[in-house]
Amino acid sequence: MTMPPNNRRIVSSRHLAEGDGWEASEFEYGLIIAHNAFNRWMQRCMTAAGMPELSPLEILVLHNTNHRDREKRLTDIAFLLNIEDSHTVTYALRKLLKLGLLTSEKRGKEVFYKASDAGQALCQRYRDVRAQCLLESLPHSGLAGEELREIAAALRAMSGLFDQASRAAASL
Repeated sequence: MTMPPNNRRIVSSRHLAEGDGWEASEFEYGLIIAHNAFNRWMQRCMTAAGMPELSPLEILVLHNTNHRDREKRLTDIAFLLNIEDSHTVTYALRKLLKLGLLTSEKRGKEVFYKASDAGQALCQRYRDVRAQCLLESLPHSGLAGEELREIAAALRAMSGLFDQASRAAASL
């Protein structure tokens, strides 16, 4: 049966979109392409800001450590970015330290990280590129500020469902 174009199902895996719940497969496909587009965007924005060697995770860790100009521990960063494998965050922190974009201070058993002056300057250059290349085009996209907030809230709610489903799958 052919569906009209406005009801067409756009999914990555037809076998996951058969029967009830096909909309979840369409949502998952949207996440896949948005995730990859966002990663590509972050890397190209960071390249334009002057640091082409950073991976998407390293960019996220840098921005997170620069957030509100507060020191953060590895566990804080992994928690806020919803990353279960802290080893990947540890690797990113080491690389950012080596590049001089972060500073660290050990207090007892804990290590606290903060963006260095060079890291803060890079985040500002990234912000400038983001404003020029992304934010200037948003008003023309048809997405208003409040609509973006609603989408963000829906994505956070869906992340909770995915987390819950992953825990259930791990117990099988």
